[in-house]
Amino acid sequence: MPTLFDPLTLKGVTLRNRIAVAPMCQYQAVDGLPNDWHRVHYPALARGGAALVVVEATGVSPEGRISPACTGLWSDAHRDAFIPIVETIKAAGAVPGIQIAHAGRKASSNVPWEGDEHIPNEDPRGWQTIAPSAIPFGKNLTKVPRAMTADDIAGVQADFVAAARRADEAGFEWLMLHFAHGYLAQNFLSPLSNTRTDGYGGSAENRGRFLVETLAAVRKVWPEHKPLSVRLGVIEFDGRDDEEIDEAIALVRRLKTEGLDFLDVSMGFSTPDASPPWGPAMLAPVARRVLAAVELPGSTGWNIADPKTADALVRNGSLDVVMLARPVLSNPHWPFHAAKALSVENAAWITLPPSYANSLARYQLS
Repeated sequence: MPTLFDPLTLKGVTLRNRIAVAPMCQYQAVDGLPNDWHRVHYPALARGGAALVVVEATGVSPEGRISPACTGLWSDAHRDAFIPIVETIKAAGAVPGIQIAHAGRKASSNVPWEGDEHIPNEDPRGWQTIAPSAIPFGKNLTKVPRAMTADDIAGVQADFVAAARRADEAGFEWLMLHFAHGYLAQNFLSPLSNTRTDGYGGSAENRGRFLVETLAAVRKVWPEHKPLSVRLGVIEFDGRDDEEIDEAIALVRRLKTEGLDFLDVSMGFSTPDASPPWGPAMLAPVARRVLAAVELPGSTGWNIADPKTADALVRNGSLDVVMLARPVLSNPHWPFHAAKALSVENAAWITLPPSYANSLARYQLS
């Protein structure tokens, strides 16, 4: 079995190890454009030794952003602003990835440290949200979304295609479609947010139709030699756990038929009343069950911070890649410290830039 520090080749891309930086919203963009914050933040994470750095949820349209401070990829100007970020991630030895998304009924929100609530439509910073059905999320996200028409659905899918094409042009080598966390794709998938009676609602097959169609359309423009991945909310922790996982497995099999290469297993977050069992590596058993059933390489995250746990999940076949978020924010050089904790030979040299590795290896500093 492979270990946490063995390479992984998928399509035409090789990861130097099995550690990935998960997409994490920074809420620092202006008009969707990445800036100096992003030009420093992402290369620093790549220099820390991760094999894959996935840029935060990036709106396929202005209205698809979670907040006015989120990044976007709806114009060539946005594409061009990402190019230097991509180049520096590559120069640091990591594979540059990006997650493209539409926030659905959770869009038009304030940044978390300013309240995290919906911005009213009459506020110049806010906008009308859309979703499969006119059902608000609840709690601090009270805005009632407009139920999408067939033209709306086609328009959003076209936005995903255009964003995927620009991601390729910018040089990204790994694409993740955000089909989780209560955003638009998850809105279609969950009966908690989708009460449609047309071909996009009702049965589990119909509720998954938007996701399947969107991925199939993106696959046509995303190069075959570059991995196409999905972050999918396979479980809501709302009392229907086994049913939801079985439905997710059936959906992923359809996505695989349309060209899905890699699955990142996550949660639905379609209701504020869910009760996830917070704890170390909490989604690892669910990910193992789903990935084994669909026979796809994949990953998960959520409270995987201990190097020995991460390594064990790769060694026992639960995961092919470990997604890290807060651990690498806390310590961008987590891969180096993990390699040391696991007694990996030449830990500094296989995880850090030579300028760092030279000093740390020579003087055996921790």
